[in-house]
Amino acid sequence: MKTINIAVDGPSGAGKSTLARRIAARLGYIYVDTGALYRAIAYDMLQHHAETEQEIAERLPQLRISIAYEDGVQHVLVNGTDVSGRIRTPEVSMGASRVSAIPAVRQFLFALQQQLARDHSVVMDGRDIGTVVLPDADVKIFLTASPEKRAMRRFLELEEKQPGVQTYDEVLADVIRRDEQDMTREISPLRQAEDAVLVDTSDADLEQSEQMLLDVCKEKLKL
Repeated sequence: MKTINIAVDGPSGAGKSTLARRIAARLGYIYVDTGALYRAIAYDMLQHHAETEQEIAERLPQLRISIAYEDGVQHVLVNGTDVSGRIRTPEVSMGASRVSAIPAVRQFLFALQQQLARDHSVVMDGRDIGTVVLPDADVKIFLTASPEKRAMRRFLELEEKQPGVQTYDEVLADVIRRDEQDMTREISPLRQAEDAVLVDTSDADLEQSEQMLLDVCKEKLKL
């Protein structure tokens, strides 16, 4: 049976994870949060103080990254330990952007991502899914919003989990810095695939944003 692959790319804080998860649930597909995979590696590297590219590359063979699903929710495991709740800090976020620019890290995760797409109909989000990981995806969406909107969404999310950990201005600075890192890195920089549909949710709430993505999927898949 042919699987259906939907690629959702975009900058940090655009709502990719939330919206891709909701779209997957609506369509009955598996959601694959590739950003969580990079965050898991970044978390492990921080735990083991692997900082240079060589140290990180030498640490990779000792990692077993796997994905488990419980009630449709993705859990990321590193060497058998569920790290899903530990990888959403600003420190890990910046670390994920840094390790994702390392060729050895991208190659390490590339095979896992493609195998998931071969085995299941998926909604996969990240920064190079439509351009590199799944260039033949049935649907490609480039999801974005203004830096200010993305920073406010991230700030409110952090306030709910860890009140006072960062100010809005600090979150905005992180978003802008992350954009710069992601768009200028040599390996698989963040960019919109030529055949991707641009969806800007700056002026949309969650339900409106979800409907925008769902409309694109239905049109492309003739649903």
